Amino acid sequence: MNVALWISQAVLAGMCLISGSVKSTMSMERMLATGQTGVQGFPLPVIRIVAISELFAAPGLILPWWTGIAPMLTPLAAVGFGIVMIGAAASHSRLREPKTVTVNLALLALCVFVAVGRF
Repeated sequence: MNVALWISQAVLAGMCLISGSVKSTMSMERMLATGQTGVQGFPLPVIRIVAISELFAAPGLILPWWTGIAPMLTPLAAVGFGIVMIGAAASHSRLREPKTVTVNLALLALCVFVAVGRF
């Protein structure tokens, strides 16, 4: 169980880093051109706030549990990223992108797994 939790945490942290990096550095047009269609309809400052949240979640999913310093932050990071995935799924659903919604829901399931497993 512990190995599955660590793998899930690593996958989630990697997704947070990738998505947060893209959203924090690219223009709105570039994000849309590279497939980040979920940003459509949101102002750039909102996208940047989500990016910062994702970038903070990445180390939060790994470091607290690994170091033993404030380990309660790991499941809280999973809950936070899960909330972001709910918003992402809603956004992609509005855009009628069922494949992306499925990915968002799979990541949400991993978030729930980590949160429950680490609480």
